[in-house]
Amino acid sequence: MTRSFRSLATDPLTLALVAAVALLAIGEILSPGFARGSQIVSLLTVAAILGIVAAGQNLVILGGREGIDLSVGAMISLGAVLAGNVMDGQNTAIPLALLAAAGIPFLIGLINGCGITLLRIPPLVMTLGMTAVIQGALVVYSQGVPSGNAAPILSAFVNRPFLLGIPGILFAWAAIAAIMLFMLRRTGFGFSVYAIGANERAAALTGVRVTLVRILIYGLSGFFAGLTGLFVIGYTGTSFISVGNQYVLPSIIAVVIGGTSLAGGSGGYLGTVAGAVVLTLLQSVLITLNLDVWARQVIFGLTLLALLTLYGRQAALRV
Repeated sequence: MTRSFRSLATDPLTLALVAAVALLAIGEILSPGFARGSQIVSLLTVAAILGIVAAGQNLVILGGREGIDLSVGAMISLGAVLAGNVMDGQNTAIPLALLAAAGIPFLIGLINGCGITLLRIPPLVMTLGMTAVIQGALVVYSQGVPSGNAAPILSAFVNRPFLLGIPGILFAWAAIAAIMLFMLRRTGFGFSVYAIGANERAAALTGVRVTLVRILIYGLSGFFAGLTGLFVIGYTGTSFISVGNQYVLPSIIAVVIGGTSLAGGSGGYLGTVAGAVVLTLLQSVLITLNLDVWARQVIFGLTLLALLTLYGRQAALRV
């Protein structure tokens, strides 16, 4: 009984859920009405955007080899700019906008994966370099001026009740979560991701195509980032070339809060969903306290460092 309670109390998913409830209570105390139904739906809408980009980040981190995709912010910006210019306020252009916003970042993600696996460029270096390339291309393309507009149907899907008073993006996020859980726990590709994250050499000896799997997870990271860009422009209505920068660090923290090891090979997307909710609630509470943007960024960074220290100590204790 004691052992079960101790295991539950140290489970990252449980801790994330407890933190979410605590943050809701703190927010309600600071600002009455913070925890009402409509406000929670609004917060979950913001969490969904973070949670979708974190899906790709989750795959990269699970794959090990110190994998972190720093290019997701630029990919989001690219997806938003492409989607906005393709749609330009026209509902009929949404399918083409989806193809451009998710497809092109997917291809760029594959390039990231090839650089990391075939050229042996460290993931941080490769994805940081790709960030610079994408941002430079966006400046040339847009001349630094916001361009493109969301189609009315997309804006309504993201911001307005779709079914039972719930925005469509939350149903999309639930579908993505279901796909991620099935893929990671019930498919050969998912088993391969865990295998290369836990021990790449052993995975190769068992027949896992390590290079192909690693290239694909970076491609999927680009896909989810680009898809996030589509939803971002639906949420905001317009796009600009740095709109995705704010999601880079939170996408990493959400994965870590959810219990995925930065060493790779353990964790899952359900915890990442909880982590995205916790971070969104934390940010909302900080806004309620009227903290500046830089102060919120500092707290996000300190949170990540604290979690890295915690999980590092846990790993050391298990050795």
